Amino acid sequence: MRILVTGGAGFIGSHIVDAYLEAGHEVLVLDSLWEHGGGRRQNVPERALFMHMDIRDQNLSRVFNDFKPEIVNHHAAQHSVAISSRDPKFDADVNVMGLLNVLEHSVKGGVKKFIFASSGATFGTPDRLPMDERTPQNPESPYGITKMVAEHYLRFYKSEHGLDYTALRYGNVYGPRQDPNGEAGVIAIFIAKFLAKQGVRIDWDGEQTRDYVYVKDVAQANVLALNQGSGGRYCIGTNVRTSVNQLYRTLCEIAGFEAPVTQGPRRPGDARDAQFDPALAKAELGWAPRTPLREGMRETFDWFSRQPN
Repeated sequence: MRILVTGGAGFIGSHIVDAYLEAGHEVLVLDSLWEHGGGRRQNVPERALFMHMDIRDQNLSRVFNDFKPEIVNHHAAQHSVAISSRDPKFDADVNVMGLLNVLEHSVKGGVKKFIFASSGATFGTPDRLPMDERTPQNPESPYGITKMVAEHYLRFYKSEHGLDYTALRYGNVYGPRQDPNGEAGVIAIFIAKFLAKQGVRIDWDGEQTRDYVYVKDVAQANVLALNQGSGGRYCIGTNVRTSVNQLYRTLCEIAGFEAPVTQGPRRPGDARDAQFDPALAKAELGWAPRTPLREGMRETFDWFSRQPN
């Protein structure tokens, strides 16, 4: 199949591109390479086509006319909770108006299916854990709000225009190629500090928990979504909660170095706990997480240690 991957030069998107190519598909990556977005030209494999373009660009029509994608995998986004809290208008411009631009061109271009990177941030702080697809969405950050709104637009485009979709609500994705210089992605940020023998900052009290899911497992969910999950929304997580303090202790063991710690305040928009039950994804997509956290952290640490910078 011909697959357009927006944000395909980014952390998660590039692993999805790798998985699609390995499965024998033809892939075009579209990415703005925004400095705060984590997109890197070197993340795009040689076998993939590449277009340097913003998803809000009206010239997107020529991409659809020339490549004629059968599938659109939409991972281009403003993905930082902190940036969304500081600049909600910019967040909405990228995550809502950009999405609508891609959806409109997908309809005009006869795309068969739209795979969307949603987020566990759409749930906010739930009344109970673990969260699943029945958990009410009550986002607490502009980023989470735009991801929730996007899911509503997907339902509209399916009912109004017949554009099929699958939305994947990610837990905290980590792994090789994650940007260690951003404001999100605590594992990558910590690893960079550990390798540089520098101290780390732990916000709040460090006991806040997240559900960390390995990026290559996430990529596999996107492969399965090519032919499964029509009109579905799925939690993609491990059903395991891990605190920031636990991450720190595990990295101390992996690195053989105990980085000094400074405490920081709670970040605006941060939820206290997160845990996602992937039972529906297993039943309908055939997906389940395969990589234990310590193993994934070790692979991520080894990858970062091999990088020149």
